[in-house]
Amino acid sequence: MLGAKPEFLRFTGHRAFAQRLVLSTLTGRPIHISKIRSSSVTHPGLAPHEISFLRLLEAVTNGSVIDVSYSGTTITYQPGLITGTVPGAGASSVGDVIDHTLPANCNRGVTYFLLPLALLAPFSKAHMNVRFSGPGVITSATHGTGDISVDTFRTAILPLYGLFGIPPARIELRVLSRSCAGPGGRGGGGVVELRFASQVRLPKTLHLNRRPGRIRRVRGVAYCTGVSASHNARMITAARGVLNPLVSDIHVAAQYDPAPLIGDKGAATKKKIGIGFGLSLVAESSADGVLYAADAVAPPEGGVVPEDIGMRCAHQLLEIIAQGGCVTAASSSTVLTLMAMGSEDVGRLRIGREVMGREETIGLARDLKTFGASSWGIRDVDDDDDDTSDLVISVKGTGVGNVGRKVA
Repeated sequence: MLGAKPEFLRFTGHRAFAQRLVLSTLTGRPIHISKIRSSSVTHPGLAPHEISFLRLLEAVTNGSVIDVSYSGTTITYQPGLITGTVPGAGASSVGDVIDHTLPANCNRGVTYFLLPLALLAPFSKAHMNVRFSGPGVITSATHGTGDISVDTFRTAILPLYGLFGIPPARIELRVLSRSCAGPGGRGGGGVVELRFASQVRLPKTLHLNRRPGRIRRVRGVAYCTGVSASHNARMITAARGVLNPLVSDIHVAAQYDPAPLIGDKGAATKKKIGIGFGLSLVAESSADGVLYAADAVAPPEGGVVPEDIGMRCAHQLLEIIAQGGCVTAASSSTVLTLMAMGSEDVGRLRIGREVMGREETIGLARDLKTFGASSWGIRDVDDDDDDTSDLVISVKGTGVGNVGRKVA
């Protein structure tokens, strides 16, 4: 009926904020979120990174309507068409790249924005080219909020898109300037650019329920900004001391960058706040498409030596491998969301019990059902000679597809 008010899906709280906005954009269902930190006395309402994410959604879509209450504790979102980067579409568009600036009080890593943006990009009308800059860009993993680093995103998340018929060769992540979290976990000053040129009509149905296989090699990146370059070698040596008895093919690259200067344009005094170091490790299995990743980073307040970071990251990687399954906690939401958005067929995914039992995974299943997707089917692995406790999840695609892409 013309002029009828849209029926909003209603949620409460700030948990899974970006996830719900992404699902709303993909399915075209408007949402209403209330009681966003309404009980907080000091910081009620939307956080700086959530406000910045809303602005990012507004930049990459056309026709979206966002209404935020005066207190910031309630928002309504009516999604528009995912257009991607349209040259000259707005003031934030420079050439063929959308320049998105993160505020200095942002305490989330840039992967908080990259993960949902990469989910929207395959369903975009045009290429999705976005550059993240400003005093709030943190390229490293974050110690308090648990965001992964850009290196883990590039080596362990983006290759998974190839499983859905989205060529990873047409996806590029450029780290133009690195930065760790500043004092209090806020601010950084890095520059990251995502170029996503793989738009598809429908993601392929995924069948990843085979055995995870054995670990054949380990790759990684040790990075430091504004500290001695010898920190990289010390982290790598400590990590190899843990992993060498288990796998011989280990190669970790060392990346050193000066800490970026933060300050107003033309200001006489600028400061360096994104100082720190960290390590990203990715284990590749003998089974295609199975990757395990771990991140460790020095806390902003310091007090940790590089050897501890290297050993911590190596042990964390072993714990993630021991969880089993074909996906990790960091990549499960991406894979399961793409499976739910794919063609109307049943896909299967092998997953570890610990990953399945996480609050985030259960919350994703509930949110997908709220947005109209089918419930998941869960059963034990039926291999007689397999002594693992993995599960197999059956996900039926909703056939959302890319409504903006022209049919070839």
